[in-house]
Amino acid sequence: EGDVITFVNDPDAPGTPDAIYMSYEDFPKDVKVGERVLVDDGKLVFEVVETNGTDTVRLKTLHGGILKPRKGVNLPNTKISLPCLTEKDLHDLEFILTQPVNWIALSFVRRPKDVEDLRKRLDAAGHPAKIIAKIEKPEAVEKIDKIIKKANGIMVARGDLGIEMPYERLPIVQKQIIRKCIQWARPVIVATQMMESMIEQPGPTRAEVTDVANAVLDGADAVMLSGETSVGKHPTLVVEAMRRIIEEAEKAQDFEGRRPVAVPKSRTFLSDVVCFNAAKTADEVGAKAIVGMTSSGYTAFKVSSYRPNIPIYIFSDQMHMLATLNLVWGVRCYYYDRFTTTDETIADTCEILKKNGHVKEGDVVVNTGSMPIEKRYRTNMMKVT
Repeated sequence: EGDVITFVNDPDAPGTPDAIYMSYEDFPKDVKVGERVLVDDGKLVFEVVETNGTDTVRLKTLHGGILKPRKGVNLPNTKISLPCLTEKDLHDLEFILTQPVNWIALSFVRRPKDVEDLRKRLDAAGHPAKIIAKIEKPEAVEKIDKIIKKANGIMVARGDLGIEMPYERLPIVQKQIIRKCIQWARPVIVATQMMESMIEQPGPTRAEVTDVANAVLDGADAVMLSGETSVGKHPTLVVEAMRRIIEEAEKAQDFEGRRPVAVPKSRTFLSDVVCFNAAKTADEVGAKAIVGMTSSGYTAFKVSSYRPNIPIYIFSDQMHMLATLNLVWGVRCYYYDRFTTTDETIADTCEILKKNGHVKEGDVVVNTGSMPIEKRYRTNMMKVT
């Protein structure tokens, strides 16, 4: 603590106890005196005392430790010029565009344009993958409403976000982002350190159990494991434990009074009203299932956003969409390509649910769809059977 070290951006410079290579070329240009530099997930903390703006930055050690090679760097106070899509990202994207992937997670999103740039590349390649914006920077939190509108889904990536902003703010920010995603019918994932202790231990801490349960109760579509399953000693145990926590928390979910409302005069207002009333009617009549037909996935995303207390069964003839919707809260998918008339399709899909044991004779089912069904209009119809 108190030592002054130098970061240089010359890859040929020899590493010494006083001088360290930093691979980010614009680091000296971006940082300003007084800004903090965090290394290795915040284990080491430095403060900028001098920069020449080209190739050298001097830093004072605020919290020292062992600096290992190839560790990540966080700049919580710095407006960085590094593009969201780096050269490596673009190289990786070339390969991704040749694969039938359903979701692409975009790291370190800072503004809506970052999502738009990736979207343009996907559209130009004719690729149907949807975009998850990873929220890891305070700048993204400030622009979260616009980012949510541009992205197809959101990940609350608490690892870097908890380093880049005061950690005491993280629980509130997480809840706010989940609430906004539900409002805009975007699936939201909560990630990082959910069951961290199980990297080594065979069971979670009580705090971790509560953390997972609270994410479920807040309405997250998914909770994600990382180190627990990639390098942990108990990958199957941690998945089983998380599943039990999720299932128990889901029994106590109650979204009454928290459901978003359809926005009048919006382009999708009619469909939104039908989807909202499908969820509401299902609760009021004690339905066992909600059924929807979709090609774009919009009906599934929207009905799910109203968080009905029963499964949502989606039928589609778009194979990629079936896999995409696996991420969405409460949705289960079936491939279906026998669209004839609306009534025949409703009868047929209900029969499929019966054969698979999801409903039985006498159960109430709320159906949504379009009329005439062969025209594939937006959802404009609801029928209780």
